[in-house]
Amino acid sequence: MRSTRVLAAAAAGLATATATATATATVVLISPALTSPGLAQPAASVLGRQSFVAAAIRRAGPAVVTIDTERTVQSAAGGGLPRGLLNDPLFRQFFGIPQQGAPSRRTERGQGSGVILQSDGLVLTNAHVVDRIDRVTVGLENGRRYEGRVVGLDKLTDLAVVRLVGAGPWPVAPLGNSDALQVGDWAIAVGNPFGLDNTVTLGIISSLNRNASKLGITDKRLDLIQTDAAINPGNSGGPLLNSDGEVVGINTLVRSGPGAGLGFAIPINRARSIVKELVATGRATHPMIGVGLDEVRGGSGAGPAKGAVVVSVQPNGPADRGGLRAGDVIVAAQGAEVRDPSQVINAVERAGVGGTLNLTVNRRGALVNLQLVPGDMAVLRQG
Repeated sequence: MRSTRVLAAAAAGLATATATATATATVVLISPALTSPGLAQPAASVLGRQSFVAAAIRRAGPAVVTIDTERTVQSAAGGGLPRGLLNDPLFRQFFGIPQQGAPSRRTERGQGSGVILQSDGLVLTNAHVVDRIDRVTVGLENGRRYEGRVVGLDKLTDLAVVRLVGAGPWPVAPLGNSDALQVGDWAIAVGNPFGLDNTVTLGIISSLNRNASKLGITDKRLDLIQTDAAINPGNSGGPLLNSDGEVVGINTLVRSGPGAGLGFAIPINRARSIVKELVATGRATHPMIGVGLDEVRGGSGAGPAKGAVVVSVQPNGPADRGGLRAGDVIVAAQGAEVRDPSQVINAVERAGVGGTLNLTVNRRGALVNLQLVPGDMAVLRQG
């Protein structure tokens, strides 16, 4: 009975100096957080029932959409067998091949995510989500579905713009500033992985300016945001949000196999400029000077310790016409020090097609200043 009284006193927050050893041992098991008069309320009331994530999703979530695609794939008759064999009646009879092998058609379906950027129904997604498709259907958070029309896509940055067919107005997600991101900031990924609509995952910004080439992606020109917020198939094209519910990136891929769990997004500031071009002309231009670059490798110390080594120069390209040579080491671009090839690429992007690119190169120990005029990648590659 005495132990019961001591327990009651302890639960009420009253100290007692006459508690028995047994009673004292029992009191130690009671959490102070539950016995303190100031924290008598439920934990959810004290800490808040909703996190900043819920507030962020309320702000941007209605503008996150599902993108369903269809395309017709036509396969040749005979499964790729030589036409001579298909024309042989004995061969067809032996293998049971119909005499008239008309090409077969099938419909391939895919799914991705997107986010509405403008109230007139402009949707941003990944290029690989809507590339070579025949039909786009866009599903909103409220369950309604609308036809979509591809305005333009850019494979090099994996970005595409789709316009909703309908009267609107449409919910719009606020855009943030990806240049203001810092490693360790909260990151919220929203999308439709594996067809599971409106899935939200939370993580942090793990790194910034991850060059796509270092991930083994050689056909893209991207510096990516790395995050540990879960990104899975179907998340492609959905937004990466900051803690305020602003779009700071467009989810594009996840690393599978060794190193799985690493997600990547295209910075929204890069996406803004691409969107303007796609809406205006249906395509995006990419400046290029026509060189192959590599990192400076540690050596004898006779040459520069950092920069970008020119390993090849396209004949009659902007670099060739500007006097750049194989073996040159680019040590500065637009007056800023160059530490690796990605900084040269960024300088070319900022200069733009037809702009002026000032380079300083180390040529066998001598510094040489050059002025180049970047050209359009599509035109240069055709040439």
